[in-house]
Amino acid sequence: MKNKKVLVTGGAGFIGSHLCETLLGTGNEVVCVDNLSTGSSENIKKLESKNFKFVNGDVTVFNDLKRVFDENDFDFVFHEAAVVGVKRTLENPLSVLDDIEGFKNVLELSNDAGVNKFIFSSSSEVYGDPVEIPEREDGHVNASFPYATVKLIGEQYCRAYYETYGLKTTSLRFFNVCGPRQESTPYGFVVGIFIKQALQDMAPTIFGDGSQTRDFVYVKDNVGLTILAAESKRTDGEVLNIGTGKPTTIIDLAELVIELCGKEGKLTPQFLPERPHEIKHRFPDISKMMRLLNSRPKYRLEDGLRETIEYYQNALARK
Repeated sequence: MKNKKVLVTGGAGFIGSHLCETLLGTGNEVVCVDNLSTGSSENIKKLESKNFKFVNGDVTVFNDLKRVFDENDFDFVFHEAAVVGVKRTLENPLSVLDDIEGFKNVLELSNDAGVNKFIFSSSSEVYGDPVEIPEREDGHVNASFPYATVKLIGEQYCRAYYETYGLKTTSLRFFNVCGPRQESTPYGFVVGIFIKQALQDMAPTIFGDGSQTRDFVYVKDNVGLTILAAESKRTDGEVLNIGTGKPTTIIDLAELVIELCGKEGKLTPQFLPERPHEIKHRFPDISKMMRLLNSRPKYRLEDGLRETIEYYQNALARK
């Protein structure tokens, strides 16, 4: 993608900031809208340039968002803005209503503006406790958590706008994205948490026996595949899994993080009781993604972890 004008909502977040960075690097003009509730100005600080505009705004405020659309002629809209993570939405389930409002505003304004394409960041959480492994886009969905329910509603609206109004949409079910800038607080995700624990000489904490499996995709691969999906006409109106298709157990992840942090022989994982509603296995069938995008992730897990560990080492050194 080159020489396009692009809106990225949630662009100061973990994935969104990497998406902004990549789009700018290939010669696009990027407008980032983020209310910084979970995103960070630090994530986009180095992106400041004539081709990048940051709007400190909330997608739930229709008139503010409409002003952004009125002032720009967007080619593509990437909707990344959302309450981040299942844990937050379980503690405050009504917060997802803001996600619905924000999604509605961005989708409606994208349709009114006649953008080339609207790309929605959905989640593997829509599969819930999976009926089949690996999980297929045309298989069973079981969105049991508030976070997943909103993502599934978003997918359905994307399909409805494509079929009813002709707005080209693509919904991408992200699996476990990892990389620099990922949150490492208790509200964050397992890779960042494990790395922070290991770098601080704390044993990585595993809930359950560690046999749970997840598909960890490096953020640069996620962003590259997201942009390919935006560019491809073959993805119009479609839902795609975005992952590696390679399951990794949590115990293997913990041991790999310990090794790459140079703490082998010094740390061993600590096991705690399994959390309620824990999903045992989750990884995607990526055959549709490979067929429609003619691509697949390039980073090995250990290579992505090395770059992520370096980021956290530098972040801790600055404190």
